[in-house]
This record gives sequence, structure tokens and C-alpha cells, in this order.
Amino acid sequence: MKIRFLISALTIVLVLISSSANAQVDYSKMKVDQLTDAQIKEMMKRGQDMGYSEADLEQRAAAGGMSATEIQKLKARVEQIRQQGSAPQNNKDITDEIEPGRRTVDSTDSNYRKRPDSLQTRPKSRIFGSELFSSGKLTFEPNMRMATPKNYVIGPDDELLVDLTGNNEASYRTKVSPEGYISLQYVGRIAVGGLTIEAATDKIRSLMSRTYPALRSGGTQLAINIGNIKSIRVTINGEVTKPGTYTLPSLATVFNALYASGGPNENGSFRNIQVIRNNNVIATVDVYDFLINGIQTGNITLQDQDVIHVPVYLLRVDVLGEVKRSAIYEMKPDESLLDVMKYAGGFSSMAYKAKVRIFQNTATERKIITKSILEFPDYKPKNGDKVFVDPILDRFENKIQIVGAVFRPGMYELTQGLTLKNLIKNADGLKEDAFMERGYIIRLNEDNTTSVLPFSVSQIMQGAAADIPLKREDIVQISSIFDLRDEYTVSIGGEVRTPGTFNYSSNMSVEDLIQMAGGFKEGGSPMNIEVSRRVKGADMTQQQVATAKVFTINVNSNLDIKNSPFILQPFDIVAVRATEGYTAQQQVRLAGEVLRPGIYTIQSKNERISDVIKRAGGLTAYAYAPGASLKRPQSAESKNKSKEDLDKEARLKALNLNRLKQRGSKDSSSVDSLMNVNTFSDLVGIQLDRILKKPHSDYDLILQGEDVITVPSLLQTVKVTGEVLRPISIIYNPGKPMKYYVRKAGGFTKTAYKSGSFVSYANGSVQGARKGLFANAYPKIKPGAEIAVPKKSEKERMSAQGWVGLGSAIASLAAIIVILFK
Repeated sequence: MKIRFLISALTIVLVLISSSANAQVDYSKMKVDQLTDAQIKEMMKRGQDMGYSEADLEQRAAAGGMSATEIQKLKARVEQIRQQGSAPQNNKDITDEIEPGRRTVDSTDSNYRKRPDSLQTRPKSRIFGSELFSSGKLTFEPNMRMATPKNYVIGPDDELLVDLTGNNEASYRTKVSPEGYISLQYVGRIAVGGLTIEAATDKIRSLMSRTYPALRSGGTQLAINIGNIKSIRVTINGEVTKPGTYTLPSLATVFNALYASGGPNENGSFRNIQVIRNNNVIATVDVYDFLINGIQTGNITLQDQDVIHVPVYLLRVDVLGEVKRSAIYEMKPDESLLDVMKYAGGFSSMAYKAKVRIFQNTATERKIITKSILEFPDYKPKNGDKVFVDPILDRFENKIQIVGAVFRPGMYELTQGLTLKNLIKNADGLKEDAFMERGYIIRLNEDNTTSVLPFSVSQIMQGAAADIPLKREDIVQISSIFDLRDEYTVSIGGEVRTPGTFNYSSNMSVEDLIQMAGGFKEGGSPMNIEVSRRVKGADMTQQQVATAKVFTINVNSNLDIKNSPFILQPFDIVAVRATEGYTAQQQVRLAGEVLRPGIYTIQSKNERISDVIKRAGGLTAYAYAPGASLKRPQSAESKNKSKEDLDKEARLKALNLNRLKQRGSKDSSSVDSLMNVNTFSDLVGIQLDRILKKPHSDYDLILQGEDVITVPSLLQTVKVTGEVLRPISIIYNPGKPMKYYVRKAGGFTKTAYKSGSFVSYANGSVQGARKGLFANAYPKIKPGAEIAVPKKSEKERMSAQGWVGLGSAIASLAAIIVILFK
């Protein structure tokens, strides 16, 4: 990038110098800061037509008097203009293409830098060679960095650089006129049009030697090169993607032109591309020479007015299947199926090489031809042939397999005379847990069914039984003793730290199992440990049939090994009891309107609700005793409920939680306690007012661990929900029936199930409506109650077919009755 800026800056300097050659300006005093951006842009544009090497630029800049400091400033200004996007786009062409060989290309080479959008989106074709001209990874730009070819033909607009070195020093830059002449000082006009660069050099040397005699003696050397090369116009027609006339550099070749036009289209030939000059075909290009062998035969340098013609292909063959390069290949009439396979890269590693199938189109239908590999050189493919190379069969010709209790199970080679014993040795022998009594071979029959051939593993290995010769696809199975029995385990439960099931080991004792289970819990007793054992061979004819043997043993609490241990057997179950009289502390929680809410430990087996309320100091003045509730954890049996039951409990819990929040209890622990209660818990409807009036009565329940007693504050509302016109909370009015509150909520809706209405009281109890003889009897309403009116279940209406069936049944019944009464 820095070199580009330097070259651009120096080019601007040279333009300044050359444009003011006749002006008396001291460039050593020129200040870049005094130049405007517009002036620099203009100089950059004018610099497009100038081509100098970096050495020439530095030398001429110094000769112009520009100081190094000012040149650096100029470089900075150029960079700034470029970053602002102000610099002309074609300035990049100037800096990119200036080379040490003094050659620049015409701006027409943009054909190679930017492909048309239609080519970029061109779908991938299976035609071999199409990617060469559609891939963005290849450009086929003309090589502008090469030395001028000796056979380069000079034409109009070519710029010649004539340099004399040695005894005479001179440089000339001259352009070839449309008539083919150049003009040199002291020499005059010289006709060079149509000559090669080599012939023109000889001619110019001969004429200049009259002015510079040292050219004959060798004291002066002459060098002639091409500066700016001319542009040529080439027409590309036929079956190409974008036919037309293209302006190209004069060094462009056939491939350069084809790339600019997008290459042959779907019907174009890749093997018979013709270059026509002066109405004569001067070259035929076969792209396959380049694609297959990297040879560019026929890729000649183009001249002005050349025509590249891409004819329609004559013969194509589609190669499919297991080849390295599956594609559609263009063939010449004299090429064979062997040539097609070479173009396809040959067979893949999974190919069936003995023969290929060819699908061929005839005049009326299609046919299949099979050719062996020996026939490839003689068979000439026809247009439209599809060559299918099938994969090899997914099977082994010499495979046997051994599985089970050997050290190296897997597939092995079936060698001549291989026997069962040899195969086991090849698998590094039997494992220690091999079942020695029996093994078997699964053998494939001739009709692809299987049969089983059993053998004694121990006798085969000891030579006591005849060895078994193996056949292809035999599978030898040697089982492990662990495969033929249940997994041996023992279990322990009760008062141990980690009860569970453990793998059984021989000679395992009860003490060992207790140690594996983490030892005793604090309340675990080493006495009266029960071991239950499976019964085998029980007499089923007896009325009293034992289902298990039970042993009661004692062990030392420190699990020492002084005493003779009780040895366990597989599937034994050990139960460790709790120490007599040991009880872990159990606690209950008081929440709400009690003087001292919190957690309390149960002091005795028969401690009741009234006792713990008394320990808490009794109720506050704001307590509503009839609304007190008790949450009690469920038993293990109760936890095994259906999903529907769990959903109902979740809704009830949300109902009670909402009620507590609406009461605005001063003790937030009442809400927290409900949230902390186990999901599997029952809401017990208690009557705390009666309990406190008559302690230790039947209403006064005995406490259990994890009970939660919540005493709400005084409730003043009744909530109506469900199938009413407007669910609402209403101020409690003593003595008013349920219908009073329903009317306050707008009354029942049309879909209300009136007789199914129920009331949920603050203490958690629920009471439903009862059907009376003349009217429904509704529950009494208390403060904090919630009236729930369910929706009627939708009854399925009888269809027309149902009514017809009912009518037929009634008619049949009527007919029977008539017959009976006759």
C-alpha cells in the first residue's frame, strides 16, 4: 500500500513537472500545503497515461527539485483523498499496473477483474470443464508482467520504448501511428507496423547505426520494449454464454477471451473451439488438453479482428457411479470407452471394475449394454450414453467372527484349514469368565438361512473333542458366566445412612454390607437385624409354604471382625431396626394471629393443637379462630395419586394462598408457611374455636411432625367465583344465605350448575349444596368463605341417526306389547 501511495504521489509530481516544463518555476520551493484537493485529483487523472518504473519516478522527481519532505506530505495528501473516497477509481489501475518493465495495460482488462452478475450466479453444471470459466477462483488475466515476446507483432497504438546505453545515452518514447510508422530524432520515420518486435529491433538498429556508429562496434547497445500495449477487438460467437465483440489487451490469448465471455454454454463444444483469422481457421483449441494434462495447445495469442467460434458439441457421455470424477464428458468420434474412463479419473476405491453398464438411446427406445474392462478400448460410445459404474458388494468373501468372552472379539480372516480352536487362539484366548460348558456357532446355510452348531468349550480347548473346521460367515459365540445369570445383588434398608442395593461379592457379611451403606444412623440398632433370604425348592403341595427364610442376628456397633460374621447370599435383604425408645425431634409451625408464631418442637406423643397454642401464648385480639387451618404432610400411600388429584390440590393451594394474601395478615410467615409446606400435603379442616373452648376434646387433634397451623386475622368478606355474572368479593353480612351473595354477584349464569355449588371455608373445609324435595339446600356462609359455582357439563346432542334408532326401538317395543296383549 505504501508503494502505491509513493508511486501515485511521484506520478503527480511528474505531471506537475511535465505540464509546466516551459514555466520558470522553482519546484524546490513548491509547497504541497498550497495545493488544493481538486488540483491533486486533476493531476491523478492526468497521470493515467504515464507509465514509469519506481526508479525513474524517483530520479525524475529529484530532477524536478521536489524535496523529500514535500514528497512525504504529498503522499499523506493522496492517502487522505483515497480514504475520503474522492480519488478516481481508475487511479488504482495506474498504481497496480505500473511495472519495472514499463508495461501498462489498457483499461479494457476490467473484463477480467469483475465478472458479470449472470456468471456469478450461474448454476453448477455437470459438464466437465464448465467450472473453468464459471469459477470465481480463476481469472485467466493476461500476463502483463512478462518480457515482451519476440514474436509480438507491432501494430497501431503500440508504444515503443527505445533506449540507447553505452557510448551514447538516449531514450525515446514513441507511439505507432495508424499507418504503422514511428518517428525517432535524427533518424526520421520508420515503418514497423506488422513486424515482430525482433524484426523491428533489427530494422531500427540498422537505421540508427547511421547516426550512432557505435551500434555497429558494440560500444552502444540498443534495447526496444513495448510500453503501453495496444487494444484489440475479438469477436466470440457460437455456443458461448455471452457472445459478442470484446476489447482485450493485445497479449490476450484464447483462454482469456473465453473467460471474458463466460465460456461455452450447455450446448457448446469444449474440444473443437476454432480461432479464425482472415477467414481461415488458424488454430483449434481442445480445452481437455489443459484440464487433463495441463497442456495449452492451441491457446495462441490473439490479434485484432480475430474470431473465436464455439460450435455445438457432437458427442457427450455421462459417467455416473463409482468413478473419481463423475461428470458429462465430450468425446471425439475416434475415442473409446477407455478414454472416457481416463477423463473420469478412473475407478474409485469402491468400484466394481469387472464390467460397466451403459444405458443407450436407440431410434425408438432405450437399451442396456454391458461391457467388460477388456472391451473398453474397442467400444466407441454414442451420443447420450450413460455409463454406470456399480459399487462392489457390501459383503466379505472370507469373513468369520468371534464374539463374547475372548480377549479380542471381532472379525477375522478365514484362512485355509482354519478351525475353531485356532480362531480362539487368534483372538488371544478365552477370558477368565468364559462359560466353558457350552458355546455355539451360527452358520449360514446355502439358502441364506442359519443353523446353530453347539460345542463344548472346555473339550475343544483340551483336545477331548474333535476340532470344528470353520466356514465363511461363521459367527462363534462364547458366553460369559455373567451373561447366563441374573446380576447378583444384596439390599439393605432401615436405619443406615445410605440404604440401597449393592453388587454381591462372595464371602460378604452383614457387617460388610452395613459399612458399604455408610454405617448406622444415630438411631440405628445393632441388635435384632433381620436378614431375609429367597426360598428355593419349597414343597408346593403343603398348605403352609415358606416364601422367605428370615434370620435375626446381632452385630457389634463398631462393626469389628472379632465375632464370626453372618455370610450373605445373593439377593439377601437386610433390615436394620431403630433403637428402642429412640425418637427424632419433630416440629410444627404456627403462623398468623398467635402471640409468638414460629416453629415448636413436639414434646410428647399426645401433644395436641391446644397445647401448642398455649405454648405460643394464645391468640391475638385480631385472630379469627373459626378460620384457622391445618396443613399436614401426606402419607406415602397418599402421594401415589393421579395427575387429576394433584392438579386439584395445586388449585386448592393457590386458592388458600390467595385468601391469605387478601386478608392482609400482619404476620408474613402465614404466607411463607404455606409456600414451604410439602407439595404432598392435606388441608385439614379444624375448628379452633371449639378446640380452645374444650381442650383435649375430639376436635383437638394430636400433632404430627411438619404440621402447619395458620390462624388468620378477622375476615370480613365473602368471595363469589365461577358461573356468576360478575365474580366479586362481598362484605360479609351475618345470617345472609348463599343466594344473597350470588345475587350480589349478578346471579347465576345460564350455564351455572346450581346444585353443584360448594363453599370453601377459611379453615379449609368444604361443604356442597344438597338437593331438597322442592329446592336446593345451600351451605351456611361464614366470614372468609368462598362460594364456587361450577359450570354445567355440555351434553352431546342426539344426532339424526340417534333419533331414528330411538324411534325404531320404541316402535319395536310397542309391537311386542301389542303381541303380548292379544
